[in-house]
Amino acid sequence: MFDTNLMYLTNLANTAQDLSLNINTPWWSWPLLGGWFLSLILFDILVTHRKDHAPSLRESLWQSVGWIAMGVFMGVILWLAYGTEAGTQDFSGYLVEKSLSIDNVFAWSMILTYFRIPKKYQHRVLFWGVIGAIILRVIFVFTGIAFIEKFEPILLIFGLILIISGFKMLKTKKDHEYDPHGSKFFRIAKLFIPVSKHLDGHKLFTKEDGKFVATMLFMALLVVEFTDVVFAVDSVPAILAVSREPFIIIASNASAILGMRALYFVFDKIKDHFWMLNYALGLLLFFIGTKMLLAPEAIFGLDWVGLHIQTSWSLSIIGMLLASGVVGSLIIKDPAKNKIG
Repeated sequence: MFDTNLMYLTNLANTAQDLSLNINTPWWSWPLLGGWFLSLILFDILVTHRKDHAPSLRESLWQSVGWIAMGVFMGVILWLAYGTEAGTQDFSGYLVEKSLSIDNVFAWSMILTYFRIPKKYQHRVLFWGVIGAIILRVIFVFTGIAFIEKFEPILLIFGLILIISGFKMLKTKKDHEYDPHGSKFFRIAKLFIPVSKHLDGHKLFTKEDGKFVATMLFMALLVVEFTDVVFAVDSVPAILAVSREPFIIIASNASAILGMRALYFVFDKIKDHFWMLNYALGLLLFFIGTKMLLAPEAIFGLDWVGLHIQTSWSLSIIGMLLASGVVGSLIIKDPAKNKIG
């Protein structure tokens, strides 16, 4: 029986496709991809949010649906251009990044509330925050791929990071929310950056007594960018567990991240209703971390598990976990609220 199971796992590892597809992307595909995302960004800032306003739940829902449609469109294009595995990896990466961005959303809510940023200016802060997040992901992704190619045991470190993060999410319900008041980063930044206590519209800098000073809008943006670095520690290893192709990773990540602002304004109004999502995200990180731990064929010359779970299976498990978190929240009442009542 043991030999049969071992043979099954070995065959599964051998028949499953490698995460590195080595797809042939012509040189012009990268400028085309960048141009596509740049056009979406310009449309969003120059048309959709040309005027500062506090978006309604209805508006945010429609915008979120639109961004999701753009993400699906990107996956379909990759599917048609490079095959089923490439499309499946893109959808898996998109789902992983989209689901983990929910944690970012809770942190953003704490940051913008702490700095008392009016709703009509919050999109401006998050716009630049999203741009910074995409740039950070690009840097982290290429660095992570380079590390894995040169030193595959790094997968064990990435896997442990994700498993620890998953356990922390399962153990604590909302303690993952970022507290700017206790942030050493914020306190250090204030020592070097002159800050105004007043807002000046949606400006990041203003003049006071003839000197340029940062507004609270800029300080909020600074802390948002810092949290993006922190959350990238989870999301980048997670995305590398479903794909190693830079083009697919950047395409799926950028598609998911660009929709984070609309998602923020949706969750800011309904986040208390989906109390089980945090547990679903914890299980998601635990699953992806375990997958990374079992993936290497050898560690320091010694045989390792070498188990590669097919991307289609990973996509199904990720979707199931997220759906369970949403449906479970709607069916089961939050025990914490029952105790308060």
